Amino acid sequence: MDIQVWSDVVCPWCYLGKRRLERAITHLGEPVSVTFRAFQLDPSPVPNGLPIKEALAAKFGDRERAEQMFAHVTSIAAADGLALDYDRAIAANTFDAHRLIAWAAGQGRQAEMLEALQRAHFTDGLDIGSRTVLAGVARSIGLDQTGTVGNYLASDAGTGAVNADLGEARELGITSVPFLMIDGKYAVQGAQESATLIEAFTEIARREAVDAGR
Repeated sequence: MDIQVWSDVVCPWCYLGKRRLERAITHLGEPVSVTFRAFQLDPSPVPNGLPIKEALAAKFGDRERAEQMFAHVTSIAAADGLALDYDRAIAANTFDAHRLIAWAAGQGRQAEMLEALQRAHFTDGLDIGSRTVLAGVARSIGLDQTGTVGNYLASDAGTGAVNADLGEARELGITSVPFLMIDGKYAVQGAQESATLIEAFTEIARREAVDAGR
């Protein structure tokens, strides 16, 4: 089974969806290939060091509404074992973070890099819009022992890969994430519960087996 997942690093539902997907896959009992694809909830430039609470309060024009959103998703994530610290989180444009994920994918470490970036943003209060911070995250998982990631981020490398993902998302009409495309033809939207994903994957496997037997 091939699963393509469009997600954004600063999307809490994508962080939650990734954890639920991982749990679902452990129950499938068949080979699964997962590829994470780039999506940007907001491609706009972001001032350095802007607390995410301030950014979203300004976006919605209502600090109380923003606080309610933070409390809601933090509670749901905690039930799945994820810690979201919005008092520390920094708003960030994620294009370079997606380029770093593309770089890690070339070394077979895509999912690990994404996890490290999500933890840096949601738990550690790091500004993942900073190339210096991104290089530090790469080093933290042993992926920049030679110091080459700084040169990579300073160049245009990986830009084509990210833009290709963003372009395909537009072609598919994706407007919110996480968005899963299974075997190129079955779509699953949102951070579904692991049990729901298991049911969906089991039904897809059944359909594919029927089609293969025709």
